Amino acid sequence: MRKKNFKRRLKVHKEGYAILLSLMTLLVVINVVFYFQSPNQVVFFLNVAVSVLAFSFFYYFFRNPTREAYIEDPNLVVAPADGRIVVIEPTEEYEYFGGERRIQVSIFMSVFNVHANWYPIDGVVKYVKHHSGRHMAAYLPKSSHENERSTVVIESKSKHQILVRQIAGALARRIVTYAAPNHPCSINEHLGFIKFGSRVDLFFPEGTEIFVQLGEQTHGNETIIARLPD
Repeated sequence: MRKKNFKRRLKVHKEGYAILLSLMTLLVVINVVFYFQSPNQVVFFLNVAVSVLAFSFFYYFFRNPTREAYIEDPNLVVAPADGRIVVIEPTEEYEYFGGERRIQVSIFMSVFNVHANWYPIDGVVKYVKHHSGRHMAAYLPKSSHENERSTVVIESKSKHQILVRQIAGALARRIVTYAAPNHPCSINEHLGFIKFGSRVDLFFPEGTEIFVQLGEQTHGNETIIARLPD
């Protein structure tokens, strides 16, 4: 059994502050130049409209909705990201588990999804490592081990370990990870942020019950995607 209560309030994520401020400054300068240099008012107002649309898109991209989940079952796993399920399959994980069999579930995030990432379960962070790499399309299977990525392993209260991997995509050029080894973590806290299109992989122990299907849409810190073995 579980009890969930969600509160939604739209705000800008802290990772967007500098970008939005720089973009606003650039757009203001461009529009001032157009105002004084362009004799055609239609061109000026068209430039203003494009500027507003551009700023609105970036503001929307860096949105940071407040989502709070209250779950009674400590073995339930919440989606760490908004997106679409693109992989559900048994696999072997080598970076941390040394080739141990795991169940992989992957969430692909488009530029229109919320790009904040949440911890999928309460527990303790055991491992964090960032890897440089390529920037192929994030939906490709080999992006999981060839793209720039950040790996976080969490040990749940029931002593199961989950690996969460943030993966940069073709447009994503920066992965931000807040996790630190030996620090406690909660499903209502942000694990990190990925900028401009990306993917999140999860590796569960065998025997985990998966609740989502291929193609299903997920909502970070809302969608229950799995239950760890008792």
